[in-house]
Amino acid sequence: MNKKIGNIFKGDKVIWMVLFFLCMISIVEVFSASSGLTYKSQDFLSPILKHTGTIVMGLFVAVVTLNIPCKYFKLMTPFLLLISFATLLWVLMGGETINGANRVIEIPGFTFQPSEIAKGTMILAEAQILSAMQRESGADKDAFKYILWLALPICFLIGLENLSTAAMLFGIVIIMMYIGRVSYKQLGKLVGVIVGCAVIGLIMIMLLGHAETPEETQLTKTETVEQPQKKGKVEKLFHRFDTWKGRIMNFGKGEVNPQKYDLDKDAQVAHANIAIVSSNIIGKGPGKSVERDFLSQAFSDFIYAIIVEELGILGAAFVVLLYVILLYRCARIASRCENNFPALLVMGLGLLLVIQAVFNMMVAVGLAPVTGQPLPLISKGGTSTIINCAYIGAILSISRSAKVRNDKKEKIKLAESEEIS
Repeated sequence: MNKKIGNIFKGDKVIWMVLFFLCMISIVEVFSASSGLTYKSQDFLSPILKHTGTIVMGLFVAVVTLNIPCKYFKLMTPFLLLISFATLLWVLMGGETINGANRVIEIPGFTFQPSEIAKGTMILAEAQILSAMQRESGADKDAFKYILWLALPICFLIGLENLSTAAMLFGIVIIMMYIGRVSYKQLGKLVGVIVGCAVIGLIMIMLLGHAETPEETQLTKTETVEQPQKKGKVEKLFHRFDTWKGRIMNFGKGEVNPQKYDLDKDAQVAHANIAIVSSNIIGKGPGKSVERDFLSQAFSDFIYAIIVEELGILGAAFVVLLYVILLYRCARIASRCENNFPALLVMGLGLLLVIQAVFNMMVAVGLAPVTGQPLPLISKGGTSTIINCAYIGAILSISRSAKVRNDKKEKIKLAESEEIS
């Protein structure tokens, strides 16, 4: 029986434990935070049963992925790039609008976010380029150029509707280039260009964006603003500027007198802060959140605030520890890899999951402006949960081959030592 279970849960056991705990926390906290969905559907069990089914599907995908040898991931890269570009263009032209942005494609029976597939595909392609162009002195200078040819259009297409995801992905691309020994001179020039573009972009957002005042509209449970009038082609191109400007201005307010705080206009941030403060360090206990009834994205973008409210500081710290362990194990697996490609891929996927988690938690505790990033493997989601489980499966697949190679090395060393003795 134990052998059968071991054959299913192959790969790094620590990562399996991290995945198990994240999934258990997800089921408990999403069940608690889905009170709004329960009220709307008038069905107590439907939201959590659907979410649990998604997690089970994700675990199945992880098991399937971990049984794919790492070498076959390279063969998938061209097809995944075609799928990513096609679906990103599709979602821009005919995607379903959620919170003022076209982010999902609706197909009879389910919806999916092309950006989730594109993120992993970009990491996969970059790992392949960097590994193929390694030289004794570092990565070939042309590797930098090839990576940008892929990263810039992918991040641009994502950024038109989801700037935070595009910025996060491009940041991970830069970190991977640093790990992959790309020239510091090239990276320095790139960082300089990015800073310049960021300054220009910020100026354009503040000039062209429009953030409504409380007198202009009574806004409930959101920090973004939608323009009621019809927009022309130019206005449609910059329609996300309003949202971005609102988030920047709200984050830049600093401390506000409670009597002057607009609880309707800044509902998400306000109720997230209330949830954290009302935890009283020890937490209220699972299922006893109050702010879940006021946070519009309690089960997704702001689920970490609900975790703090219910599980307290220790529970929140435990979640952080799980992501730290995940990144540490990815680094250990990378250090055991004989080839560059699996080492770069496992680090890229680990960074992708952990950095997104950091962004989500920073937003929940008020250390970053609202970005709309879910908490990987915990937040309620369809495509994101399944794709993130596929990333874990790829990491486990690499851990299997890395362990085998490491064991072979140890056997060879042992045999050599026995011959000498």
